[in-house]
Amino acid sequence: MNMAAQIITIANNAKQAATVMADLSSTVKNQLLCRMAAALEQQSAELKLENAKDLAAAHVNGLSEAMIDRLTLSDERIAAMADGMREVASLNDPVGEISNMLRRPNGIQVGRMRIPLGVIGIIFESRPNVTADAAALCLKSGNAVILRGGSEAIHSNSAIGKILGAQLSAMDLPTAALQVVTTTDRSAVSELLKCDEQIDLIIPRGGESLIRFVSENSRIPVIKHYKGVCHTFIDAGADQDMASAICINAKVQRPGVCNSMETLLVHQDIADAFIPRIARELTQLKVELRGCPATCALAPQAIAASAEDWGAEYLDLILAVRIVEDIDVAIEHIRSHSSLHTEVIVTNDYHNSQKFLRTVNSSVIMVNASSRFSDGNQLGLGAEIGISTSKLHSFGPMGLEDLTTRKFVVLGDGQIRE
Repeated sequence: MNMAAQIITIANNAKQAATVMADLSSTVKNQLLCRMAAALEQQSAELKLENAKDLAAAHVNGLSEAMIDRLTLSDERIAAMADGMREVASLNDPVGEISNMLRRPNGIQVGRMRIPLGVIGIIFESRPNVTADAAALCLKSGNAVILRGGSEAIHSNSAIGKILGAQLSAMDLPTAALQVVTTTDRSAVSELLKCDEQIDLIIPRGGESLIRFVSENSRIPVIKHYKGVCHTFIDAGADQDMASAICINAKVQRPGVCNSMETLLVHQDIADAFIPRIARELTQLKVELRGCPATCALAPQAIAASAEDWGAEYLDLILAVRIVEDIDVAIEHIRSHSSLHTEVIVTNDYHNSQKFLRTVNSSVIMVNASSRFSDGNQLGLGAEIGISTSKLHSFGPMGLEDLTTRKFVVLGDGQIRE
């Protein structure tokens, strides 16, 4: 069977499975997710053995430390995957919810009911935990899911898919509701993107080149997240201890993820005091600083920033720093260079905090908190399926409700249209 035929078979099976999943009760779906979570924990040793194969190949192939970090499945991360599945199980099920029920003058009642999207394709790189996160959210929302991870995580993704799929089988549910494409042949992605009669939505997760390839070649609607150029603006009069802690957490805790800070903007009125301090602290943590001329004058360890640095997603211990005249210049800088992911203001000025919230139109806006909280789990969604930086049909971290749509329901008692 050639690649096109293999992918069509996977997609057709998923479409059939989706009709079964859409009709499952919340009780059955929750039981399934809890069984899957337990299976991940019980088979963690086997899972780590498969992950070790991917890690060995990553070192041979010269992947960066940040990418290897994203690829690694430790006991802690396996436990976090399991906990994420249980948290999704504990969330309210949006499927079947009816809202906006109104009675029309002729007596009919019109409302809207939440229903699953159908079949969701996830194309992703590096992070094998996406397999468990996506499975939990797609299955709880009554969808079937097809997962195609990168070749760098082939053993890990296949093992997770096998563990989770066994629980579908054990509950006499269609195993095609969760399928991991196990080939590393790149043509599999192109073939998936042609399956517009079977797949209802494609969500790519990975580097900008992957998202652009998917967006440009898909016949299926795509949720886009090109990159995470996240800004933090330190306003005049901000608490410097708070600002320092937020900046260090946002840049250093996990620099290889999309919600890490990539650009720091500092109000000129606080720059003389704050720039030398934060530059010293970040340098001690091995962060390379790329600054505007005013920043370099206050922090000699910084190198001069180029025009490309202001729009860069480093995913590494590198930070662009600019001193700005006021909040309006900060907002204009963000508008010019943002990827619409997450922006932060650190301030003690209520008026400025509200102005920032109202006028900056990225998908997540924060006041006095680290950009690292821009995550579905941290924002109360359970695990996230991805982060949309396009405004249709969802914007920001995507949870259960974002994997559903709404249909109209009409209740009458014999009305006919005159």
